Parts: sequence; C-alpha cells; structure tokens
Amino acid sequence: MAEIKLSAEVRTEFGKGAARRLRRDAKVPAVLYGHGTEPIHLALPGHETLLALRAANALLELDIPGEKAQLALPKQVQRDPIKGFIEHVDLLIVKRGEKVIVEVPLVTTGEAAAETVVMVESSSVSVEASATNIPTEIEVSIEGLEAGTQILLGDLQLPEGVTVAGDPEALVVNITQAISQEALDAELAEAEAELGIEPTEDEAAAEQAPAEGAEDEAKAEES
Repeated sequence: MAEIKLSAEVRTEFGKGAARRLRRDAKVPAVLYGHGTEPIHLALPGHETLLALRAANALLELDIPGEKAQLALPKQVQRDPIKGFIEHVDLLIVKRGEKVIVEVPLVTTGEAAAETVVMVESSSVSVEASATNIPTEIEVSIEGLEAGTQILLGDLQLPEGVTVAGDPEALVVNITQAISQEALDAELAEAEAELGIEPTEDEAAAEQAPAEGAEDEAKAEES
C-alpha cells in the first residue's frame, strides 16, 4: 500500500470548543501515539484526510513541524453520523517492516451455482501483515460453487507475507440451497399451525380461489 503524505500541525488547545473551531477551519483533530511515546495532539487537513481515509488501513506519512516524519495507521475514526465528515482520528505509530494485525475487507468474486444462496459470514478478515504491505482487500472466488460448500478462514488465498490472525476454522463464506417460495409458504403455514394461528379471511380466500377456479373449469368441460 502506498504511503499517503499529510501535513500535520501540533495542537495546543483541547476540548469540544477547540475541536469545533478546528473543524470550522476545515481541519480534523487527531492524536498520535504508540511505541512508548507520549501522545501528540495534531490537526490534520480536512479534505486530504477525508480522501486518505476512504481506504481501509490507509498508511499515512505525517509531516509534523519539529518532528521527524512518522508513519501511522488509523486506529479509530469518528465520523458525523449524518453528514459523514471526520470528527476525530486516533493514529497508531508504525515502523517500516513492523508486523501489525488489521481487519481487511473481504470481497467475493464470480457467481455461485444456480439456485444457491451465498452467505458471507464476515465483511472483513483479521490478518497479520507488514505495516507497509497491508492488502487493500482479500478476494475469495465463489465461481461455480455448489450448495453445501463452506470456505473457512484458513482456506483463503492470501498475498505473500500475509497470514491469518484469527481462527483458521472460522466460517467465512457459506453456500446454501435456495428455498422456493412454495417451500417458504409451507414452512410458514406449518409454523403458524403449531402456534395455533388461524389464517386471516384474505389468506383463506386466496387459498380457496385456485380450487374454485378448478371447479369452474371442470364444469365447463362437462358442458
């Protein structure tokens, strides 16, 4: 993953009021920590930070006045739930060659066999990778897979130098047989019967309609 350079300013004001003033100036409050260092409170350029953090696990190179450039990964990103702008970022210092554990998006490719349902059990997977070589996503092919197929975390094809960080037996993708509407209706009717739920007048009329239509056709043939 390419490093994204951002110019940062050291913050000397704190609290909600200071954070609001920063955001009015199109800047994002952030804190940088890790590797036994004292936390550094920063202000990042708003638009550039928003673009950089569109990608998961974006590797940032921070240019901080009076400090040497620091590599960092976003640890936590707080966004406005309505407008979507970034309210605050926690950044974790990383070193070149250092191994880190991160969540990487999982993407399925291809089409499973006909009349199947693809259940993706998790939208991301936990992997260990070099901080400077984190994959942007993990692809898993479901092309032509039949019902009953299960893909486990340990089955994933990972890039060189990347290993799974979770339980290799954890279910990632499950391919099941599609259920027809008739089967769903039958299961629902059976469940309602067990619970003692009587069909409504409209449902009863809908069930009788096909039978009445068949009787009319039979009479027409006799005549």
